[in-house]
Amino acid sequence: MSQQGGILSAMVLSAVLGATAAQAQDKGPVKVGFLTVKSGALAAGGRQMEEGLKLCIDQHGGEMAGRKIEVITADTAGQPAVTKTKTQELVERNGVDVLIGPLAAFEALAIDDYIRSAEVPIISPSAAAEDLTQRQPNPWFVRAVGTSAQAHHPLGEYAAKELGYEKIAIIADDFAFGHEIASGFQRVFQENGGTVVQKLWPPLNTADYGSYITQIDPEVDAVFAAFAGGNGIKFLGQYKNYGMEIPVLGSMTTVDEGILKSMSDEAVGVISSGWYSAGIDTPTNKKFVEAVREEFGADPGYYTVGAYMACEFLNNALEQVGGDVSDKGAFMEALRNVDISDSPYGPVTVDAYGQPIMDIQIRKVEEVDGRLQNTVLKTYPAVSQFWTYDQETFLAAPVYTRDYVGGTAN
Repeated sequence: MSQQGGILSAMVLSAVLGATAAQAQDKGPVKVGFLTVKSGALAAGGRQMEEGLKLCIDQHGGEMAGRKIEVITADTAGQPAVTKTKTQELVERNGVDVLIGPLAAFEALAIDDYIRSAEVPIISPSAAAEDLTQRQPNPWFVRAVGTSAQAHHPLGEYAAKELGYEKIAIIADDFAFGHEIASGFQRVFQENGGTVVQKLWPPLNTADYGSYITQIDPEVDAVFAAFAGGNGIKFLGQYKNYGMEIPVLGSMTTVDEGILKSMSDEAVGVISSGWYSAGIDTPTNKKFVEAVREEFGADPGYYTVGAYMACEFLNNALEQVGGDVSDKGAFMEALRNVDISDSPYGPVTVDAYGQPIMDIQIRKVEEVDGRLQNTVLKTYPAVSQFWTYDQETFLAAPVYTRDYVGGTAN
């Protein structure tokens, strides 16, 4: 090809790309309804979600696949009834194309029927209830984080096989999230030769864990603690004050970076598991952590990275459909086919139920450069929500509950 012909071809290509971008902008912005919590007990997590979403959109220059991104934020106050009202307003009054949120599983469950009837795509940045992507999957729902048990199946294996623990006591928040985490851990721990000798269930709003700590069997090898919100701070502080020396294993949220900054040496040495750690030693995660620290003065944790990744799911899906969200079915199919080769989590794909398959990190709280950090001890690659179990067998059993005893049934 001549130089003149090459220049002409380049000009034509540039014109085509320019026209495509212009057409995308002519469609107006992609409207994102963001369900967060700005008031009440869950407000700290809601603020971290807002930070993660803002950082992602800013990094994309406010545009994805040639479309401006317009975020319309609603405060659910962490109340299921309010969540449903706000969701309806975003869809019916504001005409959003996609929803990101809400924060809590009980909020997501409260709007499940409405999402199905309205047929609006929704990306969950934090709600972890198992059956949202298992026995009762919503075809308009995709999750950007793990299920309650997904990160804790591997910890059960690690505790038995690599830590050599034989007897464990479990203490966990007495609501669905705590039940599912504890049961997932228990199932795999017991299948690898361990025994759960005791389970304690303090209410979610417990102020003093003393009466539960004094019940812990002194003969156990370790205590598995599964707490949400600020309960991990209270429990570990009181555990230390009681002079307890039995090692502690934790759920992802017990020592999440979002609360780790409020702890001190009572958290050091706690081994936990999660699909994310600020200590993941990859260039992409280091860049992400530095950006969060620079912008918000803290390490990213569960809620920050969950909302950030929900935004990256949105970007990936928009690129698949060329920015065209007019066909909701095609856009939802794109969300179910998200494939991100490099992210703060590592590589992420999505299964047929809308649940990510991703690396799970075994982490240990250490003090690094004057701050507490979840240092990665081991990575379990490409972990499914079904762990290593046959999918049909897994789904034929009941969802994990408070009364789980082992095997495939409750």
